[in-house]
Amino acid sequence: NMAAYTLPEGFTEFDMFTFGTALLVGGLLGFFLNAISIMSFLRVKELQTPSSFFVFSLAVADISLNINGLTAAYASYLRYWPFGQEGCSYHAFHGMVSVLASISFMAAIAWDRYHQYCTRQKLFWSTALTMSSIIWILSIFWAAVPLMGWGVYDFEPMRTCCTLDYTRGDRDYVTYMLALVVLYLILPAFTAWSCYDATYKHFKKSHHHRFNTNVPLRVLLICWGPYVLMCLYACFENAKLVSPKLRMVLPILAKTNPIFNALLYSFGNEFYRGGVWHFLTGQKIVDPVIKKSK
Repeated sequence: NMAAYTLPEGFTEFDMFTFGTALLVGGLLGFFLNAISIMSFLRVKELQTPSSFFVFSLAVADISLNINGLTAAYASYLRYWPFGQEGCSYHAFHGMVSVLASISFMAAIAWDRYHQYCTRQKLFWSTALTMSSIIWILSIFWAAVPLMGWGVYDFEPMRTCCTLDYTRGDRDYVTYMLALVVLYLILPAFTAWSCYDATYKHFKKSHHHRFNTNVPLRVLLICWGPYVLMCLYACFENAKLVSPKLRMVLPILAKTNPIFNALLYSFGNEFYRGGVWHFLTGQKIVDPVIKKSK
């Protein structure tokens, strides 16, 4: 029934289909890769270490974001949001929890890798579980804040998914947004940068580069940077001046982050990769031994 919905301003039928397909493909690919990562951790005994638990937790946060994106893809194919205003708030809250946890776990992995390679301090289960609990609790808290009236959740321009409403630009939005940027972008990015920088110097000294220390922070900034810049722009200017299509491209780009995370932290991590291989093929891989640097 063509009359059942009106297309959102600035979008054609083809746009809706294209954005929906981008969300669908990104969501399915991320879901598939992160599901393998999660199943590997649960099924392969050798993988169940405190350090791998951070990678597992990241995959849980990311698969949650993929499910969020798949819901948006479903609505994009319908051409309207079928779950009402309350469903919209819940969808935005769920997406926000996933994103905040995901970014936090990237920083936790950076911190853990610094200790793995540079200080050689063993990560204990108690520490890993405490840190993970704090990350989830804080993510839920900061995502719940707009439900309590500081910041507002509303539809994205396509009206088939929901997020923090950055078009209001009022004081509530500005203060909430700046708090999020400091806590969930500047702080994690600085943590990742300092930890990977120290790790890189350690690798250089030992002439043994175990992984590319530049990639993790770059992936975070490329996926989330443009979207966050738009949200910051909205603190000072009217975000409606930005074309609705660009305002949809940026969150869709951000939602590809779980794909890169799975490739980087699960499939690309020398300790985790063996467990994934074992889960998929049943073959064991000999653990890489970290050489003691002289």
